[in-house]
Amino acid sequence: MPFSLSRRRVLQSTLLAGFGFAAIGRSAIAQGKSSAILPSDANSLAALSQKLTTAPRRRDFKTTQMILQHPDEWDSEALDLVLAYSAGPRQVWDNTNLEGPWLNLMRNALNAQIWSFKHPDFLAVSATHGPAHLALLDDYIWTKYDLGNNLLNGKYQGNNWVKTPTAAQADPAQIEDANGVFSPADNSISVLQERGVVFLACHNAIWEITGHLLAKGINPDKKTQGEVASELTNHLIPGAVLTPGVVGAIVELENAGFRYTSS
Repeated sequence: MPFSLSRRRVLQSTLLAGFGFAAIGRSAIAQGKSSAILPSDANSLAALSQKLTTAPRRRDFKTTQMILQHPDEWDSEALDLVLAYSAGPRQVWDNTNLEGPWLNLMRNALNAQIWSFKHPDFLAVSATHGPAHLALLDDYIWTKYDLGNNLLNGKYQGNNWVKTPTAAQADPAQIEDANGVFSPADNSISVLQERGVVFLACHNAIWEITGHLLAKGINPDKKTQGEVASELTNHLIPGAVLTPGVVGAIVELENAGFRYTSS
C-alpha cells in the first residue's frame, strides 16, 4: 500500500418542518456533540441511522491477527444493518485515494439523489481502504504515530478529513448556498456521517498500515503487529463500521443490491 500520494460541526438543532428536514440525533456517532440533518421524508434512512448509533462497536482489542475469522472480531451487527437496508437507491464507493475527490463526489451524489432525482432514502457507503483509511483513525493515533510525517511526507499534521468546516454552520434551509451546508465548502467525513453516509473501515488496511509503521521502526511501545493493529482498531473515528476487509465487503454489498462506484 503506497503512502507516497500523487496527489462537528454543530448544526442548528431545531428546523421548521417547512424546510423539509428533520433533526436526527446521532449521539453514538458524534459522541453527543452534533445532530444529523436528513430529508424529512427519509424515514428508512433515519431508521438506519438510529439503529447504527446503538449497534455495538468492539473497541477493546488487546491483539488481533491478519485474517479475521469470526463475526465478533469486526462490527458484524452494524455491517449486517447496512447490508439489510432495503430502501434506496444504494451506492457503495470504492475509496482509496486519501487526497482525491472522494468526499466531494459522495456529497455530489447525495445532493443529486435527494433533490434532483427525489430519492430521500438514498444511502451512500464509503468502502474505505488504502491510504484513504488514514482518515478513519482518530487524533490520538495521528499524534502518537505521527502519521502526517511518517506516512504522508509531512504534508499533514492531523486528520483534516474528519474536521468540521466553517460552512457547516450555515443555514441548512438554504440548499443552494454556494458556500453552505451542502456545498463543496462543507466536505467532511463528520458532515457526511450526519447526512447518513456510512464509512466502512477495513481490517486489512489497518494491518497493512501497522506493517508500514513497524517497517519504519515506529513502535514506541515495542508491541507486536497484532497489538499495534488492535490499538489502531480501538481508535477508529466514531461511527465507523469495522469490516474484516473492505474489498471482500464490497462483494457482499453488491450481492445485496448496492451499485459499485470507484472514486
